[in-house]
Amino acid sequence: MALAELKERFRQAHGEASVVGPADGRKYLPVLGSIAAGYGGIGQNGWPSGGTIAVEMHQIRYFLAVCETLNFTRAAETCHVSQPSLTRAIKGLEDELGGPLFRRERNNTHLTGLGEMMRPHLSQVLIETEAAKERAKSFGRLEDVELKLGMMCTIGPRRFVPFLQTFRDRHPKVRLVVQDGSNHQLQERLAQGELDVAIYGQPDEIDERFHARRLYDERFVIGVGPGHPFDKQNVVCAKDLDGQNYVNRLQCEFFDHARRLFRENGAKTVIVFRSDRDDWVQSMVMAGLGFTFIPEYAVTMPGLSIRPLIEPEITRSIQVVTVRGRPHVPAVGAFVHEVLAFPWMNAST
Repeated sequence: MALAELKERFRQAHGEASVVGPADGRKYLPVLGSIAAGYGGIGQNGWPSGGTIAVEMHQIRYFLAVCETLNFTRAAETCHVSQPSLTRAIKGLEDELGGPLFRRERNNTHLTGLGEMMRPHLSQVLIETEAAKERAKSFGRLEDVELKLGMMCTIGPRRFVPFLQTFRDRHPKVRLVVQDGSNHQLQERLAQGELDVAIYGQPDEIDERFHARRLYDERFVIGVGPGHPFDKQNVVCAKDLDGQNYVNRLQCEFFDHARRLFRENGAKTVIVFRSDRDDWVQSMVMAGLGFTFIPEYAVTMPGLSIRPLIEPEITRSIQVVTVRGRPHVPAVGAFVHEVLAFPWMNAST
């Protein structure tokens, strides 16, 4: 029977009685009175409503050792403690549970009815506790760990794939779960604890709740299909966009910022198509609907021509972001260290 089932039996028998541990903060395990509620004659006063029981882990280990050996001396040797220490621990456990667990008759030690009842429950508690400790150790060693990474949906994969391959090679037992979203969505998920770390950029300063560190800068370019007038130019000035058909990326975090700069330079574009999917935007551009304003490394469509945008040039800083002041699991620390150390200037583009 798992601990959760024991808790439920206790609530059914005794209501919402509390379970507390020793005041000195030693390692202990709450064990509820209901696990012995079915044993007749336990404790002269019965189980008090609102009573509490605190059982320490070493008491469970000693109890199970005696169950195996049916000999207090051999059990003490197995547990590497003195027999008086083991005997005191067993007596304390019996006091907590309300009755004797063993009968000692000269050379014949055997379990009482209460002891028989408690053995499978406490054995399961010990197994689950050891499993939890091992899982915690694995977590600290970055083994069998899930890391939730938020990636801004406008960041193209080709720039990040080399880094993710490197991270995977160095930390093969970290399971990376990548979730995309806008910069605002990622910020809220970080704040709510739904993400461990995020990668994004935005034209404004990042909220003070977060700690952001720059990875690399990325310029915005003008993308056009074959035969477009801009295809014959080496660069495109903002003023050249005036009157041009514009295929708009709805997820562009720089849209309002860019539109203001375009208008300041005398350019008013004509939006002819809008989509929150970059593959659709690039397909429409390739079909000749107009130009698009897109981050350089977000271009994935073969044949799409890109031209640098100048006067003014618009760039964004891609940053790794965590929640300021929040204690992080080791996997987050490893990820941040690796992503900051990665040679982004030499990454495949």
